[in-house]
Amino acid sequence: MLVRLLVALGFALALGASLLFALQRRLLYFPRVSTEQAALAEAERLHLAPWRDGAGALLGWRACVGDARAVAIVLHGNAGSALDRAHYVNALRPLGVEVDLLEYPGYGPRRGAPSYDSLTDAALRAIDLVAARGLPVWLVGESLGSGVAARAGALRGESVRGLLLVTPFADLATVARHHFPFVPSFFLRDRFTPVHDLAGFRRPAVVLVAGRDEVVTAAEGLRLFSALPGPKKLVEQPEATHNGLDLSPGNVFWTEAVRFLSRED
Repeated sequence: MLVRLLVALGFALALGASLLFALQRRLLYFPRVSTEQAALAEAERLHLAPWRDGAGALLGWRACVGDARAVAIVLHGNAGSALDRAHYVNALRPLGVEVDLLEYPGYGPRRGAPSYDSLTDAALRAIDLVAARGLPVWLVGESLGSGVAARAGALRGESVRGLLLVTPFADLATVARHHFPFVPSFFLRDRFTPVHDLAGFRRPAVVLVAGRDEVVTAAEGLRLFSALPGPKKLVEQPEATHNGLDLSPGNVFWTEAVRFLSRED
């Protein structure tokens, strides 16, 4: 009887582990999907132009600036779509920064599926296209996007001139353990590790931490900041939650961040 019970328990645990491994990306990525026609209409309302590659494939959305001091590629968080991040345009464009909102595969109207590899490849491709124009490239990594920005910054260190990391984390496995303490870390399929990826990044970096971050925790952002080896600036909003930061265009944070990131330009 005991043997049967142990076998049944083992089977149940194995089945649960298999399901968790197979379905975990549904727990990590929450895309807002739309048709291209609907996305184009929304972008027009937001005064954003479609950003396409040489073959005409939609990569995201662009807010151009004449004589821009830099191009900020926004790598957004795990929910919604790039069109939900127009506030970055409203904050940075008046400061002379062109803003390119990169859409992830499987988000908005962009085909594909989100994963560590697909998001990284999309960011690398975007960096290469922007860098070819001869303008300084900054990466704005928001939440999950901080992991994408860190990986892309490590692989394109010669092109990326600065990082702005908003509610970032040091290691996604640590964040996963915070929320699912009984799940072994090796089950994590998409292992974003900014603390390791940015170990050699010596360009300017600005880190914005929410003091009451209930998603990635403030401790993770502070841990990443401490590990950055290059010029760095920490900004904390002590009472802010993960999605409750003050990112309004008039916030002095933007002016100070642009000034800091421009120090090598």
